[in-house]
Amino acid sequence: VNMKKQKGFTLMELLVVMVLLGILVSLGLSSYRSSQTKSRDSRRKSELRQISLAFEAYFNDHAKYPDDDDVGGIKACGAAGGTVCTWGSEFKDENGTLYMITLPADISGLSYYYDVSGINNTSYQLYARLENTLDSDVPKDANNQPQVYSGLSCGAKSCNYGIASTNTTAGSGRTLTTE
Repeated sequence: VNMKKQKGFTLMELLVVMVLLGILVSLGLSSYRSSQTKSRDSRRKSELRQISLAFEAYFNDHAKYPDDDDVGGIKACGAAGGTVCTWGSEFKDENGTLYMITLPADISGLSYYYDVSGINNTSYQLYARLENTLDSDVPKDANNQPQVYSGLSCGAKSCNYGIASTNTTAGSGRTLTTE
């Protein structure tokens, strides 16, 4: 009996290769998604720092920080300086001084939250929602659970990250709660 040796892969070998490829693709996708989330959060933090620099320039010109509209908006644009600035548009005061060409808008449909305080608007706090709740800048409770600032809405979710003027701290006067 003369049998010819056939060349090729067995069904079992093909299945093993397909399973291994599936595992590698799954790991790659989860790593990719994680890096995208961290990238968006990094951008949010950077944008809040840029807005903070614009506020310092505004403070130098007006001896106070811009007003807020009590729902997270900046009230310092327009001819009389009393119009709420739109996130994603320019930040220009009543004198025509341009503080930011584009006031950043959150890239995921969430929003930033601005709160001014102190006598004559001498301090401010800016808030955002970070997607990565494991970020070291997200406040945690005693059980290491992520916290949010109570009563502050960054779009559809509560804010969980903040920066502030140098004379106050983010979250000062705010309650932290577990989401």
